[in-house]
Amino acid sequence: MVHYYVNNIAQSNGDHEVHKAGCFYLQFVVNKTDLGGHDNCRTAVAKAKAIHITADGCKTCSPDCHSR
Repeated sequence: MVHYYVNNIAQSNGDHEVHKAGCFYLQFVVNKTDLGGHDNCRTAVAKAKAIHITADGCKTCSPDCHSR
């Protein structure tokens, strides 16, 4: 299982990115919610969408869940 986090501050396009623990870009996220451990990014993004409807996977660490 991998630990995931969602950025609580939206990007300029309105997305709230979901990152895996250890993602290069996670170090720059100052306000995040711990989504817990997940077997894949899809379940992590689904949980993040309950918090931020515009949640989307990080292009770098979760490309299978990056849709925009």
